[in-house]
Amino acid sequence: MAESWATFGRDLHLDLTGPGGVRAALTRALREAVRTGRLAPGTRLPSSRSLAADLSLARNTVADAYGDLVAEGWLTARQGSGTRVAHRAVPHPAAVRPAPPERDRRPAYDLRIGTADVSAFPRSAWLAAGRRAISAAPNDAFGYGDPRGHPVLRAALADYLARARGVRTEPARIVVCAGFMQGLAVLGRVLRARGVREAGVESYGLWLHRDVLRRAGLRTVPLTVDEHGARTEELTAHRGVRAALLTPAHQYPTGASLHPDRRAAVVDWASRTGSVILEDDYDGEFRYDRQPIGALQGLDPEHVVYFGTASKSLAPGLRLAWMALPGHLAHEVAEVKGAGEWGTGTLEQLTLAEFIACGAYDRHVRAMRLRYRRRRDRLVAVLADRAPHIAATGIAAGLHAVLRLPPGTEPSAIEAAAWHGLAVEGLNRFRYRAPGAPPTTPPAEGPDALVIAYGTPSEHAFEGVLEALLRSLPGPGPGAGAGAV
Repeated sequence: MAESWATFGRDLHLDLTGPGGVRAALTRALREAVRTGRLAPGTRLPSSRSLAADLSLARNTVADAYGDLVAEGWLTARQGSGTRVAHRAVPHPAAVRPAPPERDRRPAYDLRIGTADVSAFPRSAWLAAGRRAISAAPNDAFGYGDPRGHPVLRAALADYLARARGVRTEPARIVVCAGFMQGLAVLGRVLRARGVREAGVESYGLWLHRDVLRRAGLRTVPLTVDEHGARTEELTAHRGVRAALLTPAHQYPTGASLHPDRRAAVVDWASRTGSVILEDDYDGEFRYDRQPIGALQGLDPEHVVYFGTASKSLAPGLRLAWMALPGHLAHEVAEVKGAGEWGTGTLEQLTLAEFIACGAYDRHVRAMRLRYRRRRDRLVAVLADRAPHIAATGIAAGLHAVLRLPPGTEPSAIEAAAWHGLAVEGLNRFRYRAPGAPPTTPPAEGPDALVIAYGTPSEHAFEGVLEALLRSLPGPGPGAGAGAV
């Protein structure tokens, strides 16, 4: 006869060893589990019938052990509520630690770049797309699947990227990844196996990306960044460089876009030398004061690897990113990814494919573009009114701004922000450093600035964030103003 779900209780691991009989051992094991915090206050225990069956004991033995612990105050038993761990004033080891100093406590608002406003994640539309996608999915969609990603998502991405970003690709050349870092690591190993030894990187960028390339066995060579993006002409001076990681549409983090002459020059360099450009289009959907800049990949699909991600457009928690690869790399990348890299959940892939196909992705991106533009405009207006000596740059696109500070004030501004509950990063943190170099760089090597992710806070918190930011900024001083990167 089929049993109801209510018949089956929760699993509970207990070590019934030590002196005394079975009842004493069970009582001791339960008491120790509660005392050490393994069973938290309020946790509901299995019924005496269920636990007795799991432990091959008599039901009365379990009931008596429960009764002993109720009498001692470790457990509570109420009609209709079952047996639960009592709420006792027993200090957990973590609870007796002294509170950290005020400056070391968790910030109230995180303005470090890398995350969009996750409070705006389109939950209802995403759930609706997920229900439709799962209902329509064939049984084999729930297997291990293709390491390149589910064909339905790769087809949806090929259409979307061609329409929205000018990417020239096809589903067979797309590989879905569990985030940009995974894709970069896989491609780095493929390039190393092909004999690539050096990769050009922008002199301002995320240190984690440089570390990924180095772990893949590639030496990184910095390319100077100025108001027109990376100086790609410097690649010709490094004959050993056969790959270059760039952020052409919106330089990370200075916000410059790669000048058209430099775009043409770097594509010509890659074609002439047989090199590969790694294009990180991390926030390509968000453009405000200029026409959208198409992907560099569209100029030469055989020498540019296009990286896109859902981390900025939707949420990083989805762990969805993609590469549009040259034909000569697609098979090798898929082989390396399928040989032991993390897989990407099929249900999330099918949901994203449906989310794109039904138009919900475009609607969400347009709504968020408007929201982020309003925030950017509010930030610029407040600075102009109350801190006119602070210039906001790199704001024609993206989800962050670079606030130029008076010389020598970057460290104190970061500390002041921490005292006001803001986690911020200085531009200095993104400057290129050779492996093993100290984490600090003399201010003379570049301008002082804060990199502020105005897209990260939730909508209701934004005004409070602006007030705290204004209190953290230094006053005008000699030489204040924007400097060259």
